[in-house]
Parts: sequence; structure tokens; C-alpha cells
Amino acid sequence: MAPYRFAFILEQTLGHATHQANLRAAVNDDAGVTAIWATLDFAARGPLERLPGLRNWTVRAGRQARRRLARAQGGGPLDALFFHTQTAAVLATDWIARVPSVISFDATPLQLDQMGSAYGHRTSLPLIERFKAGWHRVCYRAARHLVTWSRWTAESLTRDYGVPAAKISVVAPGVDLAFWRRPEEPRERAGPLRILFVGGDFERKGGPDLLAAARGLPANAVELHLVTEAAPVAGPGIHVHRGLRPNSPALRDLYHRCDIFCLPTRGDCLPLAVIEAAAAGLPIISASIGAIPEVVRPGETGVLVPPGDVPALAAALRGLIEAPEQRHRLGRQAAALASAHCDARRNAGRLLDILKHVAVFPAQPETQRRGDAKDAGG
Repeated sequence: MAPYRFAFILEQTLGHATHQANLRAAVNDDAGVTAIWATLDFAARGPLERLPGLRNWTVRAGRQARRRLARAQGGGPLDALFFHTQTAAVLATDWIARVPSVISFDATPLQLDQMGSAYGHRTSLPLIERFKAGWHRVCYRAARHLVTWSRWTAESLTRDYGVPAAKISVVAPGVDLAFWRRPEEPRERAGPLRILFVGGDFERKGGPDLLAAARGLPANAVELHLVTEAAPVAGPGIHVHRGLRPNSPALRDLYHRCDIFCLPTRGDCLPLAVIEAAAAGLPIISASIGAIPEVVRPGETGVLVPPGDVPALAAALRGLIEAPEQRHRLGRQAAALASAHCDARRNAGRLLDILKHVAVFPAQPETQRRGDAKDAGG
């Protein structure tokens, strides 16, 4: 039998499903680990979860997590727990206190509140928000270690929740680099440049801004390829791709056929589509929000624009259209950044090393911890 038995409790909302698939493929390569996978679905289950209070996602995720944990423990003792995200963990603090646990974040609750309007999320009354923040602090203290996708989130944990830096590791979400890597160097060709947009939530991801910016470009300069389940209008120069599955060869091949990746999102933490674009060697135009600047580095891997600024977006597109050598240089450097920091198997190995460490070594009081946060995000 494998010496370690770990339970992975994972959100399936938004891009977290793709993260779970990437993580699962990499973790299953370690013969020394028996992994129990417990996924939490966003859809309400039955009339009870549609009642006020119980339909809150944190409550529903917490109830699901507790059921999955009880089932996992029924198969034998658990050496460690891995929660992604804190939404799955906050109502399981008693489990976290008993079993060595690691909590993974793409953003802190406060960061999500700060961009809540883009997600249609509203904060509660100040007294309730203070209570929630206190409950999260208790949960984070009980955890043996915290993992963040970005320095942006690590800094919020330290600044806003009082978590010691030594208790945090930055491990970027990974992709299968061999799968996403472009098979050959891009070459100039006749015809309009192909601009790729990948975003299920067309409005929040800035799809309308991209359409507006493209209208201000010279005629026949670009061809838009929009991967979304929403309903933008297809037409001359606008191609809508529906039904493409994450990590599918068809989606990857579309990345490889395009010249620029553009995601002018109005609300995001660190979209996996941006990392996929980097791995595919595309120059990236995106918004200067969340942790996106840790991947889209101006003049190095792409161009950043203020969210909602259509003129700035049009100028960024125009600049890359007119500078093929710059496009190719940014794409090469984006691929190098993905290779250095976003390798799914290497980063999963780092997560497993952390889980093995907390499973074996006794906890230290937080006042005795020293050192800085480890940084895999560049």
C-alpha cells in the first residue's frame, strides 16, 4: 500500500474544474500516494439547498465537504487534507484541527469582495463581514500550511488576515506544458491576424470590450475567435466557438492557429486561460487586475490595459498588429515564463511535498515560524 493517504477537497466552480483535472493527472503519477478525490459541485442539490441561508455557496460547499470527508475517512485514516479553495475549508475547521491540512487559494475572501461587482457578489452588513473575517482567521490558524496561486494573494493573507509569511507557499496553477507547447515557431502569413478570446462568462471576461475595440481597428486587420458559451453575434471577422472542452486537442489547436491572446477581463484572480496562452507561446493582452500582472508582464510577455478601457485596448491591439517582431518576442518569453513557473507536474510535486511534510512533522506554534513565503510565481 502507498505510505500516504491524502484527501483532496476541490471546488468545481469557474476555472477550478480545469485546475482539478490538471492536478489530478499529476498527483496520480506518485505511486507513494493514495489520493481520495472529493469534488464540490456548485449546483444546488434538492429543495433544502435552495432555502435562504442554505443556498449560500460557502454553506453548501461546507456541507458537501463534511459529507465527503466522512466518506473518505470511512476507507481508512487520512494522513493529510488538501482544500481548494478556502470556501471548501471554512466550515470544516474541526477537521482541519484534527488532520494536518493545507488550504489552497486563488484569492482571499476580501479580494473577492473587492471585485464583487464583476461577479454579481454583494457584501453583507459590516458586523456580519467582521464575523466572517474572524471565522476565516480561525480556520487559517488551524491549517498547517497555506498555498496561494500568486504573490497577490499571499500578500493579502499576511496583510489582511495576519498569517505569518513562513506559513505560505506560492505555487502557481499549472498546465501540461508538453500538451500546450506550440509545435513550431510562428510565422507571418497573409490575411488578418487571429485574435483569441477564451471566457465562459462573456460579459465579465470583457468580451464586449474586445468587440468594441476591434471595431476601431483598420478594416480586415483582425479576425476574432471567441471561445464562449455565451451568445455574441457571429459575423464577418467574428468566429464563435462553442462546445470546446477544457484541455481538448481542438481547443489547443485553436490556440496554436491564433496570433494574439486577448482577455480584457473586468473581474478575475488568475485565469487559467492566460496561463494556457503563455504555454502556447502567444503574446497576451489582458487587464491589470488580480494576479494577472504576475503572468502578463508589460514589455516581457504581453500588454496590460485598465479594465473597461476600450481605447487603451484598441491601442494595445493596434500596437501588436503593427509589430510582428515584438509579437513573436513576447510569445517566446511567455512560453519561457510558463515553462519556469506553471508546469503542472512540477507544481503538483511541490504540493505533494508540502502535504508529506505536514503529515509527518509536528506542528510548530506560529510564533516560532520564521522565513519568507516560497515563491513559485516568478
